[in-house]
Formats: sequence, C-alpha cells, structure tokens
Amino acid sequence: MEHKAQGREEQVQTILGISDRIYRALQPSLPPDWLSSDLTVAQLRVLLVLHTEGALKMSTLASNLKVALSTATGITDKLVSKGLVFRHTDEQDRRLVIVELSDSGRHIVNGIWESGRAQIQRLLEGLNQYQLRQAGEFVRMLLENFENNKE
Repeated sequence: MEHKAQGREEQVQTILGISDRIYRALQPSLPPDWLSSDLTVAQLRVLLVLHTEGALKMSTLASNLKVALSTATGITDKLVSKGLVFRHTDEQDRRLVIVELSDSGRHIVNGIWESGRAQIQRLLEGLNQYQLRQAGEFVRMLLENFENNKE
C-alpha cells in the first residue's frame, strides 16, 4: 500500500514540475493598465472577487477574502478613492453596504482575465483535435475534482 502512495506522490510531483515549467515558459504577463497602476495584491484580490461574484455586501466580501470586516473596508476605501469600485447602501436595509466594480475596475480586471485566457490559448496552440479533446476532458476532470473537494 505504501508503494502505491509513493507512486501517486511521485506523479503529483511530476505534474507540479511540469506546471512550473509551463509558468516559466509562458512568462505570465499582466496588461499594461495594471502594471502602470499602484494596485496592491490585496486590492487586486478585491477586484477579482467582485469580478467573479458580482456586487457583494461588505461582510460577504470580507468573508470571501478571509479578512476582518475592517480590513475589507480599508481596502475598499482605497479602491473607491481610485475610482475602481463604488459602494452604496442596500435599498431594503440601509445598514448593509454593497460593493461593486466601477467601469474602470471592470476594465482592469477584464484585461487581466483576457491576458490569462490568452496564455491558456498559447498552451493549446499546435494541439490536434484529438489532443484538444483529451485536454478538455482533463480540465473538466480537474474542475469536477476541485468542486467536489472544496473546503
């Protein structure tokens, strides 16, 4: 039994090594808009969460980021001052603060998102139809495994 576990671990390490080589080969790039901005990683995380989840209550945003409400509020304040998000109160419950991407924030995140998609497309270039089908099945398997094993 221990031998199989070791074989599995070796396979995982091989895949991770190949992944590292792919990242280095692609030399991930970010769009010029983001590179010229003064966004912090925390601010970028907020933008990405809002991009994937849509408008959120401040408390939900903090929970998604796994940070305290005061931390999420501070990050959001800076993004509001940069014009990348805006916030408003909920019409049914004025105590709830809702945070949304502004058009400028959406533009930055869309650029980052498209840059990532372009990198994936580079990975797929040169594959024949059979290889693309295999890659598609593998990616679906990874996604299913991830969704079934979320914390």
